[in-house]
Amino acid sequence: MSTQIAVRLPEDLVAFLDEVVAQGEAPSRAAAVARALERERRERAAAEDARILAELGPQDDLDDLVEWNARATRFED
Repeated sequence: MSTQIAVRLPEDLVAFLDEVVAQGEAPSRAAAVARALERERRERAAAEDARILAELGPQDDLDDLVEWNARATRFED
């Protein structure tokens, strides 16, 4: 589902949107704006993930399982 909204943009951004659409990089202005917003959302999520990783350090809940499996697994020739 989508919701139509009205957004005021500077003329240079509208010209850029029109160029993106004219070059076939997006089917419409709305699609180009949606793509840019999705990119922004992913960048923010990645930044938050990086912040958490920097704060907590790399942690792997499976380390103990991997170590146990390495000791317990036997391969036959």
